[in-house]
Amino acid sequence: MTAVVTTEVRAGTAVTRTARRATARPVARRAARPSGATCWRRRVAAGAAGLVVLVAAGKAGAALGGSPLAVPERHPAVTRYVVQPGDSLWSIAQRIEPGHDPRPVVDALATARGDGPLVPGEVLTWSR
Repeated sequence: MTAVVTTEVRAGTAVTRTARRATARPVARRAARPSGATCWRRRVAAGAAGLVVLVAAGKAGAALGGSPLAVPERHPAVTRYVVQPGDSLWSIAQRIEPGHDPRPVVDALATARGDGPLVPGEVLTWSR
């Protein structure tokens, strides 16, 4: 399809008519959609790239002194008690864990130290 455009140009007293033809431009076609497998591969590649960036950021933060992504291990709290004259496992358990039931502590201390009487100066070790 062709269209004709007419314009008037006035220069002084003379009028000149010009005609120009407008030609139709070809319509741009959309590219075909990628297949499902191609979309799936692109998503996997984007996820892998995101994971690499996340790990690199964590390593960089740890290298710069920030907190690491993993929580550091906590070591069990160890309590040492030196036996005094007149102490019993029950009184020691009450001093080690005040405000708690002393029976589990008494059982743990008895199991850890074995049989026999308490000797003043003996060091009892109990880990929570």
